[in-house]
Amino acid sequence: MDKCMFKRHMKTIIVSILLVLLCCIRSIEAKTFKVASYNLENLFDLTRDGTEYPEYIPNTGYGWTKDIANIKYTNIARVIKDLGGDVVALQEIESKKALITLRDRLKDFGVDYPYLEIADSKATPVKCAVLSRFPIVEKEEIQVNSEVARNILKITLDIDGNRIILLINHWKSKRGPESMRIAYAKTLRREIDKLKEDVDFILIGDFNSNYNEYKTFRNSGRLNDTSGITGINHILRTIKDSEMVNEKILTKQTANEYLYNLWLEVSKTRRWSYNFFGEKDSPDNIIVSKGLYDDKGISYSDNSFNKFQPDYLFKGKAVYRWQRAESGMGKHLGKGYSDHLPISAYFSTEPFRFKNNDTVSNDIAPLKLEKTKYPQGLLDLNTASKEELMSINGIGPVLSARIIAGRPYRTVDDLLKVKGIGPKRLKKFRPYFLVR
Repeated sequence: MDKCMFKRHMKTIIVSILLVLLCCIRSIEAKTFKVASYNLENLFDLTRDGTEYPEYIPNTGYGWTKDIANIKYTNIARVIKDLGGDVVALQEIESKKALITLRDRLKDFGVDYPYLEIADSKATPVKCAVLSRFPIVEKEEIQVNSEVARNILKITLDIDGNRIILLINHWKSKRGPESMRIAYAKTLRREIDKLKEDVDFILIGDFNSNYNEYKTFRNSGRLNDTSGITGINHILRTIKDSEMVNEKILTKQTANEYLYNLWLEVSKTRRWSYNFFGEKDSPDNIIVSKGLYDDKGISYSDNSFNKFQPDYLFKGKAVYRWQRAESGMGKHLGKGYSDHLPISAYFSTEPFRFKNNDTVSNDIAPLKLEKTKYPQGLLDLNTASKEELMSINGIGPVLSARIIAGRPYRTVDDLLKVKGIGPKRLKKFRPYFLVR
């Protein structure tokens, strides 16, 4: 081999080694994290500020006392702990003092959120807030053109050097007509239109609108004061030509004209997080941008959307909301949680991968699981194959067989029932699993 050929050969080897090293570094640094949303149903502090709802003025006949508030904070903290979100968007929290008290109660449970923010520049009784395990590098409050409207909380998170924007919402309830919610949607739409087309962002929170509101409110004279136009569907553009936007429409567009509502990833019978007099609605939503479907920055973990519904959040068939006497109009009873169920989804610093092709065309084919040291996408504990389970470092033929034999699972924590899995191994395996 002459000198030139040797140099070319060595150069090829060095490049190959560098590529392998880069792939290894990417695998090691890849981070999967969970983003959740939870309406707390009025988490108030014990300071009288003059903006409280009457039933939350401390130490009155309604019984909002230190002992009762302690139960509420403990119950909500338990839900958030079990929910396991790395970032938790919150609605209906009164103040930064209340937010800090909640964080301190979570610390009592062994859960720490070093970063928090609240949209508190406007003196509304309840506000949007966030708890995060990741640094919040920017915070902004988006003003809605209405005296009674709550501010939208806009935060930017740093996830291992990658930025993602969360726009946290709590729109006007359905005690008011759709025109009041359209005010929020228009404000949000203007904010979205300012962003670059590849920016990673999530719309999240309580929109007081069903994912398919354009259908469900159509025949309500009390709600439909907008000639059939809705904020969540028409203004935010989660529909196109009277059909819900799917992942194909989302990914094929060149700009952020259309957005995708993650409720579409679960069966129709499960598309609810709020049960009002037997009517199951989906006011809580996570809506994603096309930037979360590329190979840059943050990506959505396909089909990872879910709602959190452990048995203790129900009383009979009803959501076990915070209890008050006189059919919810009287004294606090010190029982219950919230009238909403939390929702969540997973995101990652890895490139996006379609998990299946239910909503995508043949030219956007899903990537098959490869044999690697790491699973490619979240695995459902109740459906993952033996081979998929064994793609996780630490799970071999015996343990994968035990996991399959232990089905069905209600939560990832149920893995503790599997022989050979203790708290330490569960902590190691948890980021790779979900239960649907």
